[in-house]
Amino acid sequence: MKKNAIYPGSFDPLTNGHINLVERALSIFDTITISVAINTKKPNVFSLEERVSMIERVFKSNDHVKVDSFEGLLVDYVAKRKTAVVIRGIRTNTDFEYELGIAQANRHLSPEFETIFMMTDPQFSFLSSSMIKEIVSLGGSTNGMLPAFIEEALKKRLKEKK
Repeated sequence: MKKNAIYPGSFDPLTNGHINLVERALSIFDTITISVAINTKKPNVFSLEERVSMIERVFKSNDHVKVDSFEGLLVDYVAKRKTAVVIRGIRTNTDFEYELGIAQANRHLSPEFETIFMMTDPQFSFLSSSMIKEIVSLGGSTNGMLPAFIEEALKKRLKEKK
């Protein structure tokens, strides 16, 4: 029996690696809720509303992908959603160590909380939102790294911030 899963993150911006992970996760789960985290301690290029809108645009033709947002502890958000499965993408050993600590803390806070680690597709294993922001800010191309409309919005936003 398939379940529903939550894919939490800041998605600032959404990359092709994120998109690929969602598409692959849909072969395992009935629905994926992409949950955009509100983190006031982390500076974002795009507002929460902009990030949600971009994700909705990317997945507009897929009824199995929902978009939501949350603030606070992930375990509290998951408990309210009545699902206990969270997916996380792993690119490197460093990601695994970081995500393992978070998964163990979440499990300690809520024993029914489950985290599923999915390995990033090798073609996207080098991608990170911070690297993409740096490439764009220095005038480089992110062709193949994120949707074209997000790249254009990122270029515009980073130009405005200079």
